[in-house]
Amino acid sequence: MQVTTVGLDLAKTIFHVHGVTEGGEVAFNRPLRRTQVLAFFERLSPCLIGIEACASSHHWARELSKLGHTVRLMPPMYVKPYVKRGKSDAVDAEAICEAVTRPTMRFVEIKSEDQQALLSLHRARDFVVRQRTQLINMVRSLAAEFGIAIARGVARAIDFAKGLIEGKQSGLPELAQDVLRVLSRQLVDLHNRLGWYEITMRIQARLSRQAQLLQTIPGVGPVTASAVAATIGSGHQFKSGREFAAWLGLTPRNHSSGGKERLGKITKMGDRYLRQLIVVGMTSRVRQVANHPERADPWLTKLLQRKPARVATVAMANKTARIMWAVLTRNEPYKPHAA
Repeated sequence: MQVTTVGLDLAKTIFHVHGVTEGGEVAFNRPLRRTQVLAFFERLSPCLIGIEACASSHHWARELSKLGHTVRLMPPMYVKPYVKRGKSDAVDAEAICEAVTRPTMRFVEIKSEDQQALLSLHRARDFVVRQRTQLINMVRSLAAEFGIAIARGVARAIDFAKGLIEGKQSGLPELAQDVLRVLSRQLVDLHNRLGWYEITMRIQARLSRQAQLLQTIPGVGPVTASAVAATIGSGHQFKSGREFAAWLGLTPRNHSSGGKERLGKITKMGDRYLRQLIVVGMTSRVRQVANHPERADPWLTKLLQRKPARVATVAMANKTARIMWAVLTRNEPYKPHAA
């Protein structure tokens, strides 16, 4: 039986495959151990393979593509409607096999190893930032129990930690000093480690042409540029800049019915990390309007006269996302319109 479409349900050890012929007949529905996957697909003629975009999916997509198969990754939320009833590996594989053949299905672009390596740098940096925030909150709360108030800001917390390590802080019980000193050493070490991540990220941004092009956009720095370049690559998987902005969750939620259009808050449905970086970058541009009005974007200045600052920030993030898509797909630097 000539298999034309296969649904592959990924797992850590036990995978499941569901294959159908051109006429829709089920050719197989069976489990596979991890070591059997590549050997199994080597014996198959080139066919269409559907996989849910999840952990290790890009790795398996690359490996199966080397064998001559056409691999398509799909968001799990788009596969879920094709699950008939219940929850099992066999049912999931069948649903994936059905979903990948739909003409309106949206697919995820397969990332290269270099893209995933750069994204691992971003994930690690984000993890270290969250750990540093946790440590700062712990030091603040413990110091507050003894009447010591640390000023706002990361720099003030780091200065307090360094002073405690050097023995400049007195008036605390000996046991409390020991506890805070251990936490302070951990905080300072984590802060220094974060510097390595940021330096490495800036170096990688210089080596990437796509990241260099994105940095020509106002409000986009090396961190945001490298994250966007590593996540979406050339951007050709999106039909337009509006589609990319919608994927990031920067467009209003639609509650329209009966011919009446009702738009709510932004969906926040896409990549949270990218959306956060872009919004933070646009927040700096909003602040620039007050500090340096002569360098501010006229469109943003007029918008701030009508809307609150946060609304203007998100609107600017939406506009910047569309510009990013245009820069990546055209492979040209950003050129602002002449006043």
